[in-house]
Amino acid sequence: MSTLNFIKLGTISAAILCIVSCGSSSPDITDPPQKQAAAIINQGGAYKVGNPYKILGRWYYPKEDYNYKEVGTASWYGPDFHSKRTANGEKYDMHSLTAAHRTLPLPSIVRVTNLENGRSLVVRVNDRGPYARNRIIDVSKKVAQLLGFLEQGTAKVRVEILEKESKNLKAALTGSPMYADVNAAPVTKIQSQAITPIAGSTIAANSAVTTSASAVAAADIEYNNFVPDYDYNPGYDANQENVQEAGRYYVQAGAFSNKESATNLAKKLQQFGPAKVMAANVNGKLFYRVRVGAYIEHSQALNVQSQIRDYGIPAAHIVED
Repeated sequence: MSTLNFIKLGTISAAILCIVSCGSSSPDITDPPQKQAAAIINQGGAYKVGNPYKILGRWYYPKEDYNYKEVGTASWYGPDFHSKRTANGEKYDMHSLTAAHRTLPLPSIVRVTNLENGRSLVVRVNDRGPYARNRIIDVSKKVAQLLGFLEQGTAKVRVEILEKESKNLKAALTGSPMYADVNAAPVTKIQSQAITPIAGSTIAANSAVTTSASAVAAADIEYNNFVPDYDYNPGYDANQENVQEAGRYYVQAGAFSNKESATNLAKKLQQFGPAKVMAANVNGKLFYRVRVGAYIEHSQALNVQSQIRDYGIPAAHIVED
């Protein structure tokens, strides 16, 4: 489907991932670039920049811009485009972490920050749009949910491209040398296993881990005014590769109203990195979040996020301090 075949004020075409039922491997933002590239190609996708094009009387000029950073309005698109082709040939999955942009290369890796609540996500741009006035990015339904603007429809955001991750994904798709040795090696996968339900946890579990919509929302809340809880902050092996306490990226595994539950989970996650319990006073109520990190490079956090998700916590996500 051509980029110009379908015009929608919020976006054009659709975004990524082949759903499980279509029988092909799905690209995942947490995967190393080679694995993402293989999944993209398997769906019929490819790397492209594209020629200048005109929509609703306005010209757009796609280009490689690895200094891109912009503040503006984000919107989201969902069911009407689910499973349809994106501008670079993939299949849109409204439950994946993807987005549409008018001029960035396809695909590109960007960080989207909701400036109204501080939540931040890394997503993959693989579609064109939006074309409504003053909007700079159109995200998937899942991204809108996690960033906290699904119901209101739009939000003021900051979008910034991640140069290393974007260039390495391009290299993997085009067969070029890696821009930097970032996340290039396959992620070490840990065998999935069920987690025993913990009282007070935002993560629900039965015989296997499941995550309700309310659990995802709770796990992804970016609380304000956090202070360290030094009752459980055992530190980590300072010689461990790729771990730096001076880093700014963390993997958040959950938020709890019960301190003991948070501590129990942090102990289990020590195998993946320096797990910490952080306390937050939100509207007079105390919550505890469990984070692993910090990491200097975003790609390092992506590796750990993938391992924790495989461990059985699908709501694990990356936050930036």
